[in-house]
Amino acid sequence: MPRLAATPLPKLLGLGLALVSLGLPLQGPAALAQSESSSLAAPAGAFDVTAVKSLLARGDAAVAAGNLAEARRLYDQAREASRRLLGFYRNLSGAFRGLDARIPREMDEKGRLTLDLLAQANMRLAALFRRQNQPEVAVPLLVEVVTAMTPGTEAGRKAYQQLLEIGFVNTPYTAPGPAN
Repeated sequence: MPRLAATPLPKLLGLGLALVSLGLPLQGPAALAQSESSSLAAPAGAFDVTAVKSLLARGDAAVAAGNLAEARRLYDQAREASRRLLGFYRNLSGAFRGLDARIPREMDEKGRLTLDLLAQANMRLAALFRRQNQPEVAVPLLVEVVTAMTPGTEAGRKAYQQLLEIGFVNTPYTAPGPAN
């Protein structure tokens, strides 16, 4: 294990902020190593695309059971996890650019998958708000999908169509979909 004293203070502070932002407690090196090894053994604590998919599925199940408050909480968690993952993938991709092209390609691919999951979470949350007669809360979510995914994608077109249905926009978007 590297000596803690040799680590520059800004890096330690950055690590501490990263741990706190992930909801992990600040601990000593031995306790941290132990918690890392135990969290690696438990796939339920995974922080990746699969975890976001699981949150979305659990949110869908909550909607099906009529528990809209729980569904909203799970969809919000999926959105937050997606945003964090996007940032981490983007940072790793940038760190390895020019050094090893395989890693940025992998991180970019994971980022695209995560962006799609973020759009799905936004769409599901927007549908939930529309179901609760709160279209004004759905609008920012739908706009985020259109801008992040672009109107040329299926998700972007669906989000724009919902904005049209809500009455937020008046002009239909009739551009063709992607070529088959």
